[in-house]
Amino acid sequence: NQSVYKEEDIMAQKEVTGYVGWVYFAGILMIIAGIFQAIAGFTALLNDKFYALVNESLLVVDVTTWGWLHLLLGLLIFAAGMAVLSGHVWGRIVAIILAVLSISAQFVFIGAYPFWSLLIIVADITIIYALIVHGDEVNA
Repeated sequence: NQSVYKEEDIMAQKEVTGYVGWVYFAGILMIIAGIFQAIAGFTALLNDKFYALVNESLLVVDVTTWGWLHLLLGLLIFAAGMAVLSGHVWGRIVAIILAVLSISAQFVFIGAYPFWSLLIIVADITIIYALIVHGDEVNA
């Protein structure tokens, strides 16, 4: 009888709930964050006087290096957000890792930009929650 499903097939199917919107929200938030990171990188590359500097360096790297890092990070976050929206598992894994790294990085800037840093930390925690709890509801 073709209407009988194997137990593995039934267990492999994940019920999609209304909470899947959290995953799409996380993916869109990642795309927006990627764009903002890229803009911050471009800003550092095009105008090295824009950011407050101590001895012509930002933390332990010069502004140009910092700009390139943020530009590349922005592109990676953008790609991870697109992969999350497409339902790829690797996108969720990369997005969670990047969100954890972003939280860590925001603690460095919390003294200089407290409101912005706290806003990004909350957004990153929301992304992590959405992708861990409801991420498997989106299939590629």
